[in-house]
Amino acid sequence: MATTALDALAAEFAAHRGHLIGVAYRLTGTRADAEDAVQESWLRLAGLDDAGRAAIRDLRGWLTTVVGRICLDRLKSAAAQREMYVGNWLPEPVVTPFGRPVGDDPLEAAVRDDGLRMAALVVLDKLTPEQRVAFVLHDAFSVPFAEIADALGVSVEAARQHASRGRKALADADPAPRVPLEDQARILRKFVVALQAGDVRAMAEVLAPDVVLIGDSDGKGRTVRQLVVGADKVARFFVGITRKYAPGMVERGAPVLVNGDLGMYLAPMPGRDGFLALDEHVQSVSIRDGKIVAIYDVVNPEKLTRITRPAVSPA
Repeated sequence: MATTALDALAAEFAAHRGHLIGVAYRLTGTRADAEDAVQESWLRLAGLDDAGRAAIRDLRGWLTTVVGRICLDRLKSAAAQREMYVGNWLPEPVVTPFGRPVGDDPLEAAVRDDGLRMAALVVLDKLTPEQRVAFVLHDAFSVPFAEIADALGVSVEAARQHASRGRKALADADPAPRVPLEDQARILRKFVVALQAGDVRAMAEVLAPDVVLIGDSDGKGRTVRQLVVGADKVARFFVGITRKYAPGMVERGAPVLVNGDLGMYLAPMPGRDGFLALDEHVQSVSIRDGKIVAIYDVVNPEKLTRITRPAVSPA
């Protein structure tokens, strides 16, 4: 392909890159896989001959389907790899310092979509690769089932069934909807004030009775490896673990947006005077009816390498 033609094609592709990053992240839950999938879609586009490119009537739709096919392969590989993962697996968080305008990162803009909130991604991760790809491509991006079937290598009817099962799983799980940031801030403020005071009862009052705490470390940091369920258990866990770290740990936490919802960033601190060293944490919550129903604590350093870190007070 001539340089000028390739440049023109690259410009067309660039116009869709933000959309494709959002598609790939919703499908894989990781920034690295999303970016790799989008890059691979470009290579496939650039590798077409003139006849192949001329046959594309809707470039955005074609690229969306190609990204879906690439992500399907990555999801299948990830399923095997996660059998060796230590503890629970959470999506890689997209972190934006609170109050800062959205920057040039296309994912920062993409996660403002409700479908990319942590609660929704956690449910998507429970689907089979085929269900996830079929459901997301059809329901979120209106890709025709004929194209989804081609991407999955199945019949159109089978593609419909995969999407239907994914849709039902999401409806049954009923992830908490996104609530206004001011409501999130009010509830989190109550939780943090109670935690600073070590008041288990006050903490439990802002937690749903069946609240769940999910930690993700892959054994590379300190957080829960098993789910902690129930308001009293979660409150007591936080009060107990906070006492193992140097005073001021909670106060040093910086508010951030995690996949578009309010969360907390904790910078690492060295251990001293008998207190434990603190790993880097990104924490976020899901809220329903004024109560915290889920707390997500990502500590795995491999999932925090690309986050945008806020300014924090020195230890």
